[in-house]
Formats: sequence, structure tokens, C-alpha cells
Amino acid sequence: MGISAVVLTQNCASTLAATLESLSFCDEIIVIDDHSTDDSGAIAKKYDAVVYTRSLDGDFAAQRNFGLAKATHDWVLFIDSDEVVSQALAHEIREAIQSVDVKGFYVKRRDILWGTPMVHGETADVRLLRLAKKGSGKWTRPVHEVWNVTGVVGTLEHPLDHTPHPSVADFLSDINHYSTINAAHFYKSGVRVTVWQIIGYPIAKFIRNYVIKRGYKDGTPGIIVALMMSFHSFLTRSKLWHLQKQQA
Repeated sequence: MGISAVVLTQNCASTLAATLESLSFCDEIIVIDDHSTDDSGAIAKKYDAVVYTRSLDGDFAAQRNFGLAKATHDWVLFIDSDEVVSQALAHEIREAIQSVDVKGFYVKRRDILWGTPMVHGETADVRLLRLAKKGSGKWTRPVHEVWNVTGVVGTLEHPLDHTPHPSVADFLSDINHYSTINAAHFYKSGVRVTVWQIIGYPIAKFIRNYVIKRGYKDGTPGIIVALMMSFHSFLTRSKLWHLQKQQA
């Protein structure tokens, strides 16, 4: 069984090499580049990746489905350009795809922020369906996208290492970008928001992350993540409210 790895990237030259290096166990590497202005494209070619330049246009699911269509092997593995597959996970993936009954696999993701592994908070519970047989499903939602795979789905044991947000400024920039796409998706889906939800959701998000999920045990990065995710909730609903007002 062959594996096609699909990597989405835009201006990720600082992390892309490590990502592609970790995918050497795959039979094909496809990079979908959203018009990078740094050395991302050149780095991808050094690793013999097939590179396609395609505008994201605020739709991550469409970008992933494009990569899915370009994959030529039986199994497809989606990896972001700030993620690394360990040797243990690579071996597990190679073993897992021998199954004749399973159509896909969830992969645990371990966030490492500024040198600190995040073992509490909502990020510690992340499970992403990133490995599946080609033709078993399509990606949906423009952001926080989901691969809807039909059939039996398992879970791999070894985690995927994720090093997002090189700085707090990058974290803020990402939150601003994703919340804009998320608010537009909610609005198109008919979701509407009240002022109490704008206030209440961020407060509940912080309590869940920092207290219930024990984010405080991750030290300073833990409180930063809890506050940032709360702010993400606030921005999404504030932007949704603004869209409502514009269309009223």
C-alpha cells in the first residue's frame, strides 16, 4: 500500500524542511503552496515534492480536496507545514495501512509552544482525522476543516508533533485570520449571535481551558493559550455580530 503525503504551506520556510524530512517514509509528497514569497517552494523541490501553486481564498477544505485529487496512492496523509511525523509514528502508519477493514485513522497531536509541550488544556485532547484511503471521503468547512470519511475509523497511538505560533504576535495574527473565516462560515450557515453570547462564550472557553482542563499546569504558556483561545471565541462572535449588522 502506497502513501501520498499532502502538505499545505504559505511562507513556512522556517519549519517546512523539518516537516518534509519527516515524510521520507511516504511514497509521494505533494505540496500545495498558497503563493509563498519566501523559500518554501525551493525547499519543497529539494525534497522532491510535487509542488502546486494554488490560492487558498479562505477555504482550507477546498485546498485539501485539491491535494486529495492530486494524490496518486491508495492512502493519503495530510500534514501541516508546522508538524513533524516522528519515526515511531511513521512506523505505526506503515503498519496501520495494512488493515483491510479500516478506512481512516485519527492522529493525536502534541502542541509544543515556545519549547513547552502542552499536556493540558483543550490542545492536549486534539485528535485529527489525517490518514485515510483515497476516495473514502471529502474535506468540509472552510476553517477548522473536517475530513468526512465513510467507514471504520481507528486511532493511532503515537502523536504528531506540532510547533505553531513562533511568537505571541504570530498567534494573534493567526487568530485574527481564522476568526474572520469562521465568522463568515457561521453567517452563511445561518448561525446568529447575541450580545450575551459574545460575552459568555469567551468566559466559558477560558474556564474550560484554564480550570476544567487544568491549563494552569502548563505554566505561563498555559495561561497564554487559555487567553488566546478565549479571544478567538470573542473575535469570531464579534465579527459574526458585525456581519449581522451589515446585512440588517
